[in-house]
Amino acid sequence: MFMKSYFKYSKLTVLFLAARPKFLVASAAPILVGSSLGYAATGDFSPVLFILALLAIMALHCGANVANDYFDHISGNDWVNKNPTPFSGGRRYIQEAILSPKATLLICFLWLTIGSIIGAIIFLLTQSIFILVLGITGLLGGFFYTAPPVQFGYRCAGELVIALLFGLFPVYGSYYLQTNTIDLIPLLPASIVSILIFLVILINEFPDLQADAIVNKRTLVVLFGVRFSIRLYLIALAASYVIAAAMLIFQPMFYAGLFYLFTLPAAIVAIRFVNKEDLTKPGQYRASQITVLVHSLGALALTAGFIISGLSL
Repeated sequence: MFMKSYFKYSKLTVLFLAARPKFLVASAAPILVGSSLGYAATGDFSPVLFILALLAIMALHCGANVANDYFDHISGNDWVNKNPTPFSGGRRYIQEAILSPKATLLICFLWLTIGSIIGAIIFLLTQSIFILVLGITGLLGGFFYTAPPVQFGYRCAGELVIALLFGLFPVYGSYYLQTNTIDLIPLLPASIVSILIFLVILINEFPDLQADAIVNKRTLVVLFGVRFSIRLYLIALAASYVIAAAMLIFQPMFYAGLFYLFTLPAAIVAIRFVNKEDLTKPGQYRASQITVLVHSLGALALTAGFIISGLSL
């Protein structure tokens, strides 16, 4: 139920904001990278399939975000979280009495339905079982990230699932839409995008550490502790630049790999803030800010590089 004190927000505004739209870059990034890679590989580009893919994954992402808020409310996770940040701890519309739990769940299903309808249109246009499987996987994976009985995010599988759903799978899917081909070409850039979103998820688990532990939400940070998780972050970040360097060997990926390497200064800044003192200090989220920036810059760098390669065909 919408509360009277929040009449300054229209219902449509709340419907939109409940989905945490500022984080939709996470779902847009793999579509940009995969589609531009398809253009670099073939010189052809379908704007219709690109736009449909972008809208579908963003709608499913919105639904997953709202589902997370609902099921983290059910588990008590968001209620016991005393250290929410702009990047973690949920949208908190239920906790702030802006939305009832029932309304939150209905909004979740609305966004998932919109994404499914757009996905069905893509399937009708392509008649591709590969795309159908990827779409269903994205729908179910996003919903069951926190929804029982699966609850990937509560069973030390959430980080991997997000890396696949917002990295490997949509990069391959959007590449396929542009090329009608399944091959190994997207593997390197898809791995980078997977690593980048993995880092975003991992870094946002630090502020939630205490709340997650209370409700037995077994994230990597809860299971392995702060020091191990910091090392994992640094290793994964370094691996993304090793992969980018390897991309320089392949002509269609040369500019993408080169441009990604240019984001190294931002990564160095991120490393500076990824330390135990910053990550365990209440109200401190500089590491999350810079990690989100590295993710965005990295995806844009790859996209720009692939566009340049496509233009040179």
